[in-house]
Amino acid sequence: MITISTDSSDPAFVLSRPQRTVSATAGDTVFRSAHDAITALRSGRISHIVGALPFAPGAPAALWAPDSVTITDAPHRPEPRALPGFTIDAAIPAPEEHHRRVAAAVELLADPGHPVRKVVLARAVRGIATQPVRAHHILDLMVASDPHANGFLVDLSAAGGRYPGLHLVGSSPEILVRRDGNEILSHPLAGSARRVHTDSHADQAAADALLGSPKDHAEHRFVTDQVSTVLRDRCADVHTPAPELTSTPAMWHLGTPITASVPTAGPTALELAVALHPTPAVCGTPTAAAARVIAELEGERGFYAGAVGWCDAEGNGEWMVSIRCAELSADGLSLLAHAGGGIVAESDPAAELAETTGKLGRILGALGVTDLPVTVS
Repeated sequence: MITISTDSSDPAFVLSRPQRTVSATAGDTVFRSAHDAITALRSGRISHIVGALPFAPGAPAALWAPDSVTITDAPHRPEPRALPGFTIDAAIPAPEEHHRRVAAAVELLADPGHPVRKVVLARAVRGIATQPVRAHHILDLMVASDPHANGFLVDLSAAGGRYPGLHLVGSSPEILVRRDGNEILSHPLAGSARRVHTDSHADQAAADALLGSPKDHAEHRFVTDQVSTVLRDRCADVHTPAPELTSTPAMWHLGTPITASVPTAGPTALELAVALHPTPAVCGTPTAAAARVIAELEGERGFYAGAVGWCDAEGNGEWMVSIRCAELSADGLSLLAHAGGGIVAESDPAAELAETTGKLGRILGALGVTDLPVTVS
């Protein structure tokens, strides 16, 4: 039996959304398999599940039945404070290597005989703090810097292995799936452009170029087609509108709010999350073939590009794609931040590197870090 360790004054799970905050304590009943958690929910043995799903569906999850859950109809109210300084210690891989990997992927995708049509490649940077940092202080800064008050924090101890004491903290704009009564929403994002805050005309031009980009619309369609197909197999009244512009402080995205309905006894939010994950927005298409390319070019991702969320015994819940996030070490001294981008045959490696830099800047900029390694010789 694993007991999730956390400061008694801090919840072990927080999901802040514009309309709701869910926070939960630790608990002794943990699940490394989402299917075991679903069975426990369906049986009525537990009332809530919270935690995180890893990127790789077969890897151990960090899910548990909390001792208590608090749901408030408002976003998290942060108390941001200055953090100890962070210094970038390593880029994983170096920018030059990420550029090379993207170029290799583009060459692969340009081969009409290769099955993969899109693949998502990510990179990370590691920051070292001068003093220990609490995960909840990072959460407060992430929520405070997001205009929609998005943010999440998950104690990863339930996954076992190297994870006890580690936390995943981030501010994701992407809804994998939400169930509220009989209503279902998935809001995938794919196709991105970096914002230009120093020039409003250039910023609008970037948005207009994204909205008119055949390359980005094709990348986005891979995602919406798969999400819609999965939902049609499990839900009714699936509606997939045309993509629209969605913005974060750092990026413009193409986003599509896909809606559906389920009967009261229909699939739970967790069941739908498991069915949808990983979408082409974080993996690629076809899923299995893209995952093999990621494993070859990038390696193991852990909980980055997985999902974080909650589900109750009635099936309600919400799961966010775990992007724009970082893993904080158990001693609070090391932070590993991740960002990725979708690659198609028309992708430009330099532009893809710039996209990940913009996304990393969203995470690390909230912590006062600006010295990102981005140059390619």
